[in-house]
Amino acid sequence: MLRSIVQKAGQSLNTTRLITTRQFGSTTVKNEIFKVQSIEDFENKVKKSDKVVIVDFFATWCNPCKMLTPRIESIVGEKAGAINLAKVDIDEHSELALDYDVAAVPVLMAMKGGKVINRMVGLQDTDKLRAWIDKTVEENK
Repeated sequence: MLRSIVQKAGQSLNTTRLITTRQFGSTTVKNEIFKVQSIEDFENKVKKSDKVVIVDFFATWCNPCKMLTPRIESIVGEKAGAINLAKVDIDEHSELALDYDVAAVPVLMAMKGGKVINRMVGLQDTDKLRAWIDKTVEENK
C-alpha cells in the first residue's frame, strides 16, 4: 500500500530508504522483583542469592500491604540491581510465613546467603524504607 501511495505521488521508491530503525528507551530489570511461586523457588532465588534480597511477606486482603508495595518497589528499582525483592503471599505460602515467624503483615525481611540480616514490621514511609534498605545493603556488601 505504501508503494502505491508513493508511486501515485510520482516519486520513485527506494526501499533502502524506507528501512528505519526505532530505538526505544528501556531499563533492564533482571529479576529484581519477583513473586515466590514455591518453596523451591524461595530456596533458589532467595536463600541461595549472593546479594541482598528483601522478602516482602504480604496478603492480597491487607490494605497496608497494598500501600507498601509501590513504595518498596520504587526503592528497589532505584538500586539498579544491587538488591532483589521477593514477594511472598502468606495465604499461598503459609509454611514460609510460619518458618520466619510472620505473625502480622506486612513484614519486610532482608536476607543474604540464606540468613536473615534485618527485619521490619508494618507500613513505613518511603524515607524510612529507603534508609533501612540503604543501611542493610551497606552493612552487607
